[in-house]
Amino acid sequence: MTKAASLFFIFLFLFSTVDSAFAGEKIGQGIEEALLLNGLKVLLVEEHKAPVATIQVWYKVGSRNEITGKTGLSHLMEHMMFKGTPRYGKGEFSRIVQKNGGNDNAFTSQDYTAYFENFSSDRIPIALGLESDRMAHLSIEPHEFQLERDVVKEERRMRTDDNPSDFLSEQLYAQAFEAHPYHSPIIGWMTDLDHLTRDDIFNHYKKYYLPNNATLVIVGDFDAKRLLPKIKEAFEAIPRGEALAPVQIIEPEQKGERRFVVKKEAQMPLVLIGFKAPNFKDSDHYPLTVLSTLLSSGKSSRLYRSLVYDQKIALETGADYNALSADDALFSFYGKPMEGKSAEELESAILSELDRLKKTPVSGPELEKAKNQIETQFILSRDSNFFSAMELGMAESVGAGASYFDHYLEAIKKVTPEEILRAANKYFSTGMKTTGILIPASHDKN
Repeated sequence: MTKAASLFFIFLFLFSTVDSAFAGEKIGQGIEEALLLNGLKVLLVEEHKAPVATIQVWYKVGSRNEITGKTGLSHLMEHMMFKGTPRYGKGEFSRIVQKNGGNDNAFTSQDYTAYFENFSSDRIPIALGLESDRMAHLSIEPHEFQLERDVVKEERRMRTDDNPSDFLSEQLYAQAFEAHPYHSPIIGWMTDLDHLTRDDIFNHYKKYYLPNNATLVIVGDFDAKRLLPKIKEAFEAIPRGEALAPVQIIEPEQKGERRFVVKKEAQMPLVLIGFKAPNFKDSDHYPLTVLSTLLSSGKSSRLYRSLVYDQKIALETGADYNALSADDALFSFYGKPMEGKSAEELESAILSELDRLKKTPVSGPELEKAKNQIETQFILSRDSNFFSAMELGMAESVGAGASYFDHYLEAIKKVTPEEILRAANKYFSTGMKTTGILIPASHDKN
């Protein structure tokens, strides 16, 4: 799977602490946090609406932690985590989960790798036993490594090499980031996958799959006071590893527009424009988040209304921005031109909409609509244990911390038209822009 999560956290019930050396600490709104002696962070949220729970283990390692020549290790490691241990053989993990009425999966991003089980809440101890076992005792057999590496290579062919949108997105990041590891795709470059070895994946596991590099998040119908000792019993005997050095590669300042064209088998041209933008550490991410919603949330958004409905120049268009990343990333715009329209015409239309944002403040009603959309999504996402846990795990893994969402809506509501105008002018400048155009090979005249 790939990175997928919304940017909001959960308003939940408060619950009691534990009278023991392993007592949790209440933080934020209804979150109980504990730290095991081996460094494993534990975040628990009681939610008693239904007798179910999600159990998630987040490791602070993704493609951001890889080096040139060894890309794809984190995603391949995700696959290998289902290959079994001396206690539970190949395929047993998922069979046990399914036998007990649950489901499981995993996903890798630039910044983290996460594993989850969704269960009836009385089955939580099963997940604890399975996850702690593979954290400490994963089997990495050479034959299984070779098989899974071939699976990942085929996945890359299908999802990236044969997918024009994903291929163009991969190329955009490769052009936008020269030094920072966001340059490389999560799934890895094919040439790197060809040369990865069993020792590479084994060393990756030993270096990053440590309790002191992980967060256990559980949201659902349980009693935290009774659950915490069970977590301690399952995980605390796993030895702490060496402290990991932080990723210190800093992307050089971009000095001007970057532009590239790729020619590939596709049904229609594609346009992708990315601007360097800050992550959660900069308060500018609040107006940028509102701006993203204003531009691309729904068919009444600015881009869709102007380019699809009014000008009829795009079949689809939108924007994407996620402030919950470990380092600064991209605010991107995408589009597919209507038949008879060129990629250059669509690109020009997108930039015209951005110029309008940079010159004229948004109206009060338009701004309030965007804020209301964010608040509505915030509230609706509270109904899912799974997504609530995902949001918490993501915030913790990138360094924002479990309390990130405590004042999130308050900050969003304070965003002004002047802040929107300033952010648009600051970040949507030509010098920070990278543009990618995909031209179908059949359309190429050269």
